[in-house]
Amino acid sequence: MAERIAFELNGETRTVEVAPDTPLLYVLRNELGLSNPHFGCGLAQCGACTVHVDGAPTRSCSLPVSQAAGTKVMTLAGLGTPEHPHRLQAAFIAEQVPQCGYCLNGWIMTAAALLRDTPHPSEQQIRDGLSGLKCRCGTHMAILRAVRRAAQAA
Repeated sequence: MAERIAFELNGETRTVEVAPDTPLLYVLRNELGLSNPHFGCGLAQCGACTVHVDGAPTRSCSLPVSQAAGTKVMTLAGLGTPEHPHRLQAAFIAEQVPQCGYCLNGWIMTAAALLRDTPHPSEQQIRDGLSGLKCRCGTHMAILRAVRRAAQAA
């Protein structure tokens, strides 16, 4: 049975009427029309679906939308704009990270939380903070360079 669920999305209050156990990812994409985050594995293992919920990187494919009620949800679209990209978005472009780009949502959203909490991380802190994310194109080294570049830009 559908319920009305409200949360803040990228700074704007949104209300949806869906079954409370619907994954937040499905609500973001299917009900609210966002093109990111992406569906990757559906098991919270790859990271393509990562969003921030009250500032914490969260795998939206496994979070029931009812648990997002009353929270602040931020997606990649809320992190920066083409005119004013977040320093990570700018660093990913400068380092020419994207290949297929499918996984980048997860890497950038996870790294943004890492850099917020640890502005100047060590190499090991970056690797630990990004562990568990998957990139099938193998751009891991470019991703690490981009995160280091963004950290230096702070």
